[in-house]
Parts: sequence; C-alpha cells; structure tokens
Amino acid sequence: MQHLRFLWEPFLSYGQLFEVEKNKVVYHQGEAGRGIYYLKSGEIKITLLSDHGDERIINIVPPGMLFGEHGVHGEPYLTSGTTNCPSAIYYFSDEAIAAICKDHPHAAGIYTDSLIYKFRTLAEIITHLDSPVEQQMAFYLLKLVQENGNASMNQTAFSKYIGTSRITVNKIIQKWKQRGYIELHKREIVIKDFDKIRALAHHPHED
Repeated sequence: MQHLRFLWEPFLSYGQLFEVEKNKVVYHQGEAGRGIYYLKSGEIKITLLSDHGDERIINIVPPGMLFGEHGVHGEPYLTSGTTNCPSAIYYFSDEAIAAICKDHPHAAGIYTDSLIYKFRTLAEIITHLDSPVEQQMAFYLLKLVQENGNASMNQTAFSKYIGTSRITVNKIIQKWKQRGYIELHKREIVIKDFDKIRALAHHPHED
C-alpha cells in the first residue's frame, strides 16, 4: 500500500475539506455511494458487518490514502468508515472525480489501483474469517506492519479484527512474547521474528 500513499495529493483542490471528530461514521456499509474520500490527517477504521451481524475491523487507513472508493455512481459502500481520532478528510463527488480525470488522465489509474487494492484486501480478509485465531492474528499483524510500518494497536482493537475475545488475543500475544516472536512497546506490537510470524500466518499449529 505504501506506493499508493499521497498520490492523490495533487488533486485536493477539487475536493471539499472537512474536519471530523473522533468516532464519527464517514460512510455506512450498504448506503448508496456519494463519492470517495481522501484522508489528509488522522486515522480511519474500516469495518465490515457480516451476515451474522458481527462487526469486524478489516483495515486501518493511514493519511495519504483514498477510502470508500466503491461508493461511486451511487454504488453501495461495501464497508463502513469511522474516524479513530480527529481527522481531516477531503470528499470528492462523482462530478469532482470526472473533472480530475478530464484534467489529469493519469488520475484514473491511481483511483483504479486503489480500488483494486481494497478489493484484494477484502477478498483476503474473507478467506481468513474461518481460520484459527492464531493464524488470523499472525496474518493481520503482518498486514498492519506491511501497510503502516508498525502495528500500533491495543488488544481490544485487535480482538475486533479477529472477532474473538480480548482474553484470547492476550493469551496468544503473551505466548508470542514469551517465545521471542514479538515485543510490546506501549501500544505497539513489534515483530522480532518475522519468519515465525509468517509461518503461523500460512501454516498454523495449535498447541
């Protein structure tokens, strides 16, 4: 994802900037799309409501990224986007996107790459929904580090990623810490042994 960050910066003058406080829903899963968004500063959590009514965090959007890309031309949003902290967000209507693509033809490629990336992420998440908890945790941890450069996340948020209890998450984190796979620095989980975490993400073993 790093290569997609800040590519939309040149087009911000076409959008509307608004400041949003913490825990505000930017768009709801299932509602008709009004356009797309760009995160200038702050953090957005992307959640997916399953058929059973469970809410799962599936992504954390850092500054410099588009989000809600699926909400163009009235198409329903596939996920929900909520602010994790006070955030500055640019909104782009269908008309604004059309104007950007007319004036800057390469912008369409940036949008498409971002959309494809999000669809791929969604597909990966769905395939992991029924995996053992330890495998899901290893997968998400690698994903967060790859995307954001770290895994700054408390255990409550992590348990929402996995759809399990905080106690289960804590048990696995303590086990990994004991074995030297990870270290904890304040809210941040630091991977010490990438090979072991990768192995767990792809070939889990319960013990």
